[in-house]
This record gives sequence, C-alpha cells and structure tokens, in this order.
Amino acid sequence: MNFDITYAPFGTRPPVTKPSPSFLAEVTEEGMRKLISKHYDSIKESDIYPLFPQDDAEFEQAKLNSSDFFIQICGGPAYFNAHRGAPMMAKRHAPFAITPKARETWLKLYIPLLEELLEQGVSEESVKSFWNYLDIFSIWMTNTPQ
Repeated sequence: MNFDITYAPFGTRPPVTKPSPSFLAEVTEEGMRKLISKHYDSIKESDIYPLFPQDDAEFEQAKLNSSDFFIQICGGPAYFNAHRGAPMMAKRHAPFAITPKARETWLKLYIPLLEELLEQGVSEESVKSFWNYLDIFSIWMTNTPQ
C-alpha cells in the first residue's frame, strides 16, 4: 500500500472525508488508543515534540484527547464532544506553529504504525480510508507557511 502525501498551497482547505467506520470496527477502540499512543510515543522522539505538551501528565492527556477524537471521527462514541466539546481542531491547533514540514513529519510517523496494522490483518481498504483522512485533515492543521 502506498502512503501518498498530498501537498497543497498554504491556506488551502481541501474537502476532507471521514474514515470508513470499518477502520474502527477492525482496529477496535482499544486498538485505536494503542495506535494513537504509539504515534505520540514516536512524536516524543521526533523534531516536532516541542509542539506537544512537555509535562508527562499533560502529554498523556493529549494522547487520551487525540484517541477520543479519532474514535469519534471514525464513527465511534462521541467521547471527544463529551469531554472537550465540539472538535474545532483548526482553532484548537492555532496557538501552535504547524508548518508543512511538521505536518509531513506527523504524517510519516503514522506510516510504520499503519503498516503494522496491515500486517495484523486490518484491511487495506480500511487503513487507506484512515490514511486519506489523516492526509487531508493535516493540511487543515497547517497554520504556518515555513
């Protein structure tokens, strides 16, 4: 499976399609929380870590919030709305200088984790729908040109 990254002019907000609910059905809520936790653990070792909470408790809370968001966006329970309100993710990320390079790093850190899911039997169709969402969603989060 190819994990192509879409590049768009700064400020562009292409239409985004939510992942197929089959992704969450195949991965399960527990699996989604593990996926997000592993992603955050890889972020901690990357050059984009300064964009994330430095306090360990706050970092763990960010993992939980992100898991809740992705479970919800994949058709699961509205955990994020219940705990944090409406997502408004571009607004929530506005205080952080998210460059195209940071976006690319964030996306690339998902690739080995999604490849692992494929090896575990999650369907390519489901993984592709999740990747396609991440790819376009992350364009929306980019808020600093360089």
